[in-house]
Amino acid sequence: MTTQTTSTPAGAIDLSNQFLLAMPGMVGGEFAGTVIYVCEHSEKGALGLVINRPTDLTLGSLFEKIDLKLEIAPGLDAPVFFGGPVHTDRGFVLHSPVGKYTSSIDLGELALTTSRDVLQAVAEGSGPEKLLVTLGYAGWGAGQLENEMAQNAWLSVKADVRIIFGVPPEKRYPAALQLLGIDPIMLAGEAGHA
Repeated sequence: MTTQTTSTPAGAIDLSNQFLLAMPGMVGGEFAGTVIYVCEHSEKGALGLVINRPTDLTLGSLFEKIDLKLEIAPGLDAPVFFGGPVHTDRGFVLHSPVGKYTSSIDLGELALTTSRDVLQAVAEGSGPEKLLVTLGYAGWGAGQLENEMAQNAWLSVKADVRIIFGVPPEKRYPAALQLLGIDPIMLAGEAGHA
């Protein structure tokens, strides 16, 4: 990952640091019912992480696989998340901004790191206090996310880090909808037809 900052075209909406919420009936497959934190959005495309799809893999077992010893008992059972279908063999760490790691991108209230050094710091007890680890990410090419937004596939709202780190994964979708003042029951399973 690079730390380059690119701009969105004039008149385009920058969805960086926003939650994308998959609209029922509009987004299916592995993105159905997801909340995605958009890390980066520019005219070249977008990168985000699904924050509400825990996998069966725990941080403890992940650390074992990469030969790191995690000794913080509460962190051992924390889930590793499905971040999206792109590069599912790579880890992405969304974390509170503490220190600077090899491939960190400053996202404001958060940072995104893809290098092992952040996990090494966590194992040693000196890493970020709050983190969400994913395998893979969600990616969109130039104009693709804008096109999906125009087709009403996603709702967007300014991200709230309290939802990422303080709400159980299964409650993150309704919690993010509440940021928009929407009760999940109000959303229809498919688009209405007159």
